[in-house]
Amino acid sequence: MGAVPEKLLLAAPRGYCAGVDRAVQTVERALERYGAPVYVRKEIVHNKHVVEQLRERGAVFVDSETQVPAGATVVFSAHGVAPAVHANARRRELHAIDATCPLVTKVHVEARKFAADDYTIVLIGHAGHEEVEGTMGEAPESIILIESEDQVEGLQVKDPAKVAYISQTTLSVDETRAIIDRLRERFPAITGPRTDDICYATTNRQAAVKQLARQCDLVLVIGSRNSSNSNRLVEVAREHGAESHLIDNEAQVREEWLLGNPVVGITSGASAPEELVQRLVSFFRARGTSDVRELEVIQEDVRFMLPKAIRAVRAPASITVAPT
Repeated sequence: MGAVPEKLLLAAPRGYCAGVDRAVQTVERALERYGAPVYVRKEIVHNKHVVEQLRERGAVFVDSETQVPAGATVVFSAHGVAPAVHANARRRELHAIDATCPLVTKVHVEARKFAADDYTIVLIGHAGHEEVEGTMGEAPESIILIESEDQVEGLQVKDPAKVAYISQTTLSVDETRAIIDRLRERFPAITGPRTDDICYATTNRQAAVKQLARQCDLVLVIGSRNSSNSNRLVEVAREHGAESHLIDNEAQVREEWLLGNPVVGITSGASAPEELVQRLVSFFRARGTSDVRELEVIQEDVRFMLPKAIRAVRAPASITVAPT
């Protein structure tokens, strides 16, 4: 049977954010409305379980909109796409449904605004991440990508008086704050967005895992390897004193992790469904763990409307009443 944890603590909030929920629902509604296949550019969200479930229902995941047959329906992922992708979709006469998270769209708008005002834009983010590629595509001539504090010193800009920063929405809150502080030292005139680019869900899940790690010996984070926000949760847990590992599901729990770790914390990345958390809890209950509690740090109640293209097809027909 192996080691049995004495107690499980579940972080709250955890799991799906409003942008992920909206994106997954968008693909589900598109399949209901148009039937299979519905093409999806890249993974709709960075979670293997979710992608596989949608694939079974008839979603076809492609790397590029150029792989979608002319005239077909395509959904753009929650991470956002560059303007060139929209242009390609129009050229191919695709029925494009944009499931970009509204908080990512906010960053795209900031990039366009700063570029129009002739700023050099420093984008804090991870090279190669889909969100970063989409944001850079908004103003490729104006954006410089940096990933760490160390890169601030080597930055070369056209005019130190006209520098702005923006960031990927799923970064480490503490690391990003340190990079911004370094940027302010180097470029005292630097400007940034009116509100933080790191999204509410990333911030809240990191705050919850800090509290969780202080009360646990081991923190298990459910999320896929390519999920930026899930990887950050593992890092935050380790920084705050707990052993921590990223797992896709309960089958990846290793016996040696449980030895000498009586209190196990569980959280999940913003693209991981609650079903996976409950499967992990059941896995430990089956071993004999009976003390299962929630550690609520922040209450969340954020919802985003579905994309207009999906809302429109589901809205009831309007009724015109003739004047009396």
